[in-house]
Amino acid sequence: MAKPIRIAPSILAADFSRLAEEVQAIDEAGADYVHLDVMDGHFVPNISFGPSVIKSLRNCTDKVFDVHLMIAPVDPYLEAFADAGAQIITFHWEAGAHSHRTMQAIRALGCKVGMALNPATPAEVVAPLIEDLDLILVMTVNPGFGGQSYIVRMAEKIAKFRQMIDETGRDIDLEVDGGISFDTAGKAIEAGADVLVAGTATFRGGPAQYAANIARMRAGD
Repeated sequence: MAKPIRIAPSILAADFSRLAEEVQAIDEAGADYVHLDVMDGHFVPNISFGPSVIKSLRNCTDKVFDVHLMIAPVDPYLEAFADAGAQIITFHWEAGAHSHRTMQAIRALGCKVGMALNPATPAEVVAPLIEDLDLILVMTVNPGFGGQSYIVRMAEKIAKFRQMIDETGRDIDLEVDGGISFDTAGKAIEAGADVLVAGTATFRGGPAQYAANIARMRAGD
């Protein structure tokens, strides 16, 4: 049975001068997850925020904190993000040589385990590890900056993961991140995604518009 489409607004596109209020606004607007993009200026060419910001937002909402670590190395920082309130911790397959060790460490901290893949990384690398994952994140842009254009040909990778997940019979989220908008949400859903990360499209028009934005992307139109 297909899982419902969930929307995970990326707070990178929020108004950082009133970040707590923005998180509360997307909660009230019907967001399913709060997506927190952590960038280190090393693994990706940008710097965002760290555990202290996430911890400061934890009391603003009961929604799932979906923390996407675009950092390398990953392992030394996992405990800090778990302590800050992360419930899903997603790391990049490309960020280190010992993905399974990182997965074990995340699980030991009581968090769900997610793995992200850059556009150039084939889906097949996840096959030996898929039984131990809770979320697979397909990057549909090159990570590091918001506002990029959706890479249409990633549909094949999303569809491949949809098949792989269905074959396991496990409850694994298939999340897509990058260039999700009113024009591309339907494409990602059609390919098999069930969680959409959306920054610019969610926060367009101010808080009064957030609920309509989220509903429109969830509907895929």
